[in-house]
Amino acid sequence: MNHFSVTRALFDEVMVPNYAPAAVVPVRGEGSRLWDQEGRDYIDFAGGIAVTGLGHAHPKLVAALVEQAQKLWHVSNVLTNEPALKLARALCELTFAQRVFFANSGAEANEAALKLARKYAADHFGPDKREIIAFTPSFHGRTLFTVAVGGQPKYTQGFEPLPPGITHVPFNDLAALAETISDHTCAVILEPILGESGVVSATPEFLQEARKLCDRHRALLIFDEVQSGNGRTGSLYAYMGYGVTPDILTTAKGLGGGFPISAMLTTSPIANSLNVGSHGTTYGGNPLGCAVAGAALELLSDPGLLAGVRHKHETFMSGLHRINERLGVFRELRGKGLLLGCELIEPWQGRSRDFVKVALEQGLLVLVAGPDVIRLAPSLIIPDELIEEGLNRFERAIARLLSQTVPANEELAHAAR
Repeated sequence: MNHFSVTRALFDEVMVPNYAPAAVVPVRGEGSRLWDQEGRDYIDFAGGIAVTGLGHAHPKLVAALVEQAQKLWHVSNVLTNEPALKLARALCELTFAQRVFFANSGAEANEAALKLARKYAADHFGPDKREIIAFTPSFHGRTLFTVAVGGQPKYTQGFEPLPPGITHVPFNDLAALAETISDHTCAVILEPILGESGVVSATPEFLQEARKLCDRHRALLIFDEVQSGNGRTGSLYAYMGYGVTPDILTTAKGLGGGFPISAMLTTSPIANSLNVGSHGTTYGGNPLGCAVAGAALELLSDPGLLAGVRHKHETFMSGLHRINERLGVFRELRGKGLLLGCELIEPWQGRSRDFVKVALEQGLLVLVAGPDVIRLAPSLIIPDELIEEGLNRFERAIARLLSQTVPANEELAHAAR
């Protein structure tokens, strides 16, 4: 039926050029391995950007999807459905939440959270409480509202005018937050760990004080746990490890293990502001996504799995330190659980993508978290032997890059000579 070959070149013919995917096209995944069209295998330390927390094609997720696919795919929100209700109940039982809203992506969950915060303020405090405080650098999604809140010029350029009423202060800067927050602030939104912006963890003091400041000014505290949630840090949600409870929490990525689904969690009094007709989504809470997420959440909330994440964190960190002792390219190794950042030393800064490229050539998938940081976000149940083999491939890739090129400032020094 199809008289054309499906290759990477086809992407350039038929797709909008907003992505620049690698040359290989994966066709199959199992656990923490992927295979491309040529049958070459890759160890996956990227997890589809912290999404496939239970690896590829986990039998329990496959079974949940197949079972639901034979029953009911979609009814819209004119009706509710059993998988959505079961998943919402599980999320409420496992977290601080009393109410849940389902959507399809992290951006949509954050959009809902930000709209709810404004609506709650309008309902309870009138028109003067509109300001949203966010932190730089951060990332909250790609809708116009969420890129404006993210506050990174590279994501907002050309899309102006942006929604007003958003103020940015530096991440982890308590003094700046204390100075900026006021009775006009309706919400403070933050990532407990900056995912896209370098894998930087919030300090416990910063989160504790943010909670107090929000309480003092009757502002809602929103935790964007799109990336840090669903077991990624070794707690089911990162807020639990910090002991600081937000008013609203957003989650996506790992929630569906690869099936698109997101959720916004909050309390009953706050949720009441999203009354009938005030917000919605056609696909949010669809039976397929909720069935898969229900099976994923059952596995991810297991204390044994979460303890395994903390153990694998140590395995990764000691392996990365060993690599650095030999090759000396990392200025800092950081992160929580299996969300790890390897910050490059100054001569290599700006070149994180080069490391991703050579890793791929060695059969390893890794990510960037900005130009200066390599990010690892593997499956939470990756076997120790694959961690070891993946780190060996990573070391070979780095050694190869070091032998091929010299860092930028050495080139400059050479030119000056």
